[in-house]
Amino acid sequence: MHRVKAIVSYDGTDFSGWQKQPGKRTVQDEVEKALTKVHKGGPSSVTASGRTDSSVHALAQVFHFDTGLTIPEEKWPKALNSHLPEDVQITAAAYVDEDFHARFDAVEKEYRYRVLHAKQKDIFRRRHTFFYPYPLQIEEMKKAVRFIVGTHDFSSFCAAGTDVKDMVRTVYKAEILEIEDEIHFIFRGDGFLYNMVRIMVGTLLEVGKGVKSAEAIPEIIGARKRAAAGKTAPGHGLYLWEVVYNE
Repeated sequence: MHRVKAIVSYDGTDFSGWQKQPGKRTVQDEVEKALTKVHKGGPSSVTASGRTDSSVHALAQVFHFDTGLTIPEEKWPKALNSHLPEDVQITAAAYVDEDFHARFDAVEKEYRYRVLHAKQKDIFRRRHTFFYPYPLQIEEMKKAVRFIVGTHDFSSFCAAGTDVKDMVRTVYKAEILEIEDEIHFIFRGDGFLYNMVRIMVGTLLEVGKGVKSAEAIPEIIGARKRAAAGKTAPGHGLYLWEVVYNE
């Protein structure tokens, strides 16, 4: 058997997230069905770097699978894409050591969130950006986002329903970019809690509206209570941008 590491992009709009769920369309299910066809009916399973929720997109989700086939690694994307729907695409694949694990070996992840900050909706971006027409104090948001960098207990930025006990994470990078009529939130860290990025974005938008101050972010982190932070931004503006592994 050989282990393959693959990178997949997907438009999450019409999916109920990455992970398989009975009676729902998921990215994992589509990928595994494609693998089963390539293996001519043999059962196939994949392990991803982590889950993405309903409507969340991915530029570079990583997963691994085991195979007895000897397809050249550069031909795996074509072999799988021929059986995948148009909103899922394998962009790369490579043979790796048999002990490689897409989830446990990941050392960093980067997420990006796109906000359309305009007076009118754009129907062509409605499923890929969060439309936010309200006035925002961008410089205050940029001050606030700096407080997120570092190692903290991020309980205030974790949604209910998780079974994770350790809420400490390290955020290496947190910044806000203005790109034409969009605001991009960028977060890179060693891992993220359930809905953590979306709650951080929602909180920073409240800073931009003047509902919260930039200086309140350390207090929100210190509170370790979900109620201290802002609303959860919707999933369709979020992208899993990159997953990093040690060489």
